[in-house]
Amino acid sequence: MPDPFADLLLRLRQEAGRTQEEHADAINAVSGRDTMTRREISRYEKFENIPTNHTLAHIAAASGVPLEVLLREAKKARSRKRRGSVHEDEDQDDVKRRALLGSAAIGVSAAAEPWGRLAFALGKGAKIDTPSAIALIDRAADLHVQELNLSARRLQSTVESHLDAITAALPRAGDHERALTIAAGETAALAGWVAWDLGERDKADAYYKVTSECAKSAWHPPLRALALTYASYGAATPQEKLEFLSQAAKDVRGHGNATAAAWALGRHAEEAAAVGNDNQALRALDQALFAYDFADHTTKQAWVRFVTPYRMDSLALSVYGQLGRPELTTTAETAVDRLGDELPDGGVVVLGDLASALLRGGDTDQGVYVSRQFTAASQAKPNTMGKERAAQIAARLPDSERELALHLRQFAV
Repeated sequence: MPDPFADLLLRLRQEAGRTQEEHADAINAVSGRDTMTRREISRYEKFENIPTNHTLAHIAAASGVPLEVLLREAKKARSRKRRGSVHEDEDQDDVKRRALLGSAAIGVSAAAEPWGRLAFALGKGAKIDTPSAIALIDRAADLHVQELNLSARRLQSTVESHLDAITAALPRAGDHERALTIAAGETAALAGWVAWDLGERDKADAYYKVTSECAKSAWHPPLRALALTYASYGAATPQEKLEFLSQAAKDVRGHGNATAAAWALGRHAEEAAAVGNDNQALRALDQALFAYDFADHTTKQAWVRFVTPYRMDSLALSVYGQLGRPELTTTAETAVDRLGDELPDGGVVVLGDLASALLRGGDTDQGVYVSRQFTAASQAKPNTMGKERAAQIAARLPDSERELALHLRQFAV
């Protein structure tokens, strides 16, 4: 008969609705390392091995149970293993304790999709220890940084596993409820962005909706701004995009949100330019650049780390190019100088906007050169924004570059 502790670990996994492989992924999502395997989970559940205290901390966070309880039960299990005797009849206290621990994950499996499980968990409450909460929050931030360098396909399962880990913890969040809810919202927003990048639009919308629910639950408007700004890329109409971005800009007013404000306002300028509203676009761009003067994207929320000076150049190029403004030339020169020989994080978008701006402004030779750089970068990390820019560049390439234009059109499809 399996040991009571092994049976407890099995129940926690099953009641979270995970396979052994999915549970290993959730634990890895908490730890930030790919060291847990399906085989090791199986060994724990068969009492062939007992997790170390370090591993138990990650299991507790991924399962949404207090670490101190798992540590206590693991200590008893190690003692039994040393004695080589496992009692077949558990006392009533053990039964009650296991039922209590298992209940932490029961609600999580009630919904089939990660956003549904998170929505279910938002109304619950109990306790989780501080180290586990900090690990979950830090991992959520780290995933936003990883997004700069990983493809959407590689990132998706990791993000969704971490969202499940936070969701499992929320019913026992206690004093950490607000911080974990914000981390859950940030993770859900990233999951939505990744889903949109993969063409899963309905899935993306569901994630953005639950991000907004997290923002409301935690009384944290910047989190709603994150969801709205991401959602603006896939909104159905230009008016809807502008409405999303207008609200997002309002949500990030005030101290500590300068980088987020620059992004939301820059996106507002970009979409206003797309519909030919010169005054609105230029005003929003001026506000974005002014906000960025007070910003430090490296010390703000992890989800604005990508709003680098290069990305601000990209937004300005997009606005000036669409409006046919004379500022396009000097902005393109500044962007070329800043870019140098290195491709920065998020460089696909930057190169795409720069190539379009140079071609639109008549600098054909430089435009073609940057277009070729863009082509190589976009193939290395394919994404929706890169494909959109590929189509725009292809339409502006000179006749002498028909082969490159054809290649970009095929990539865009």
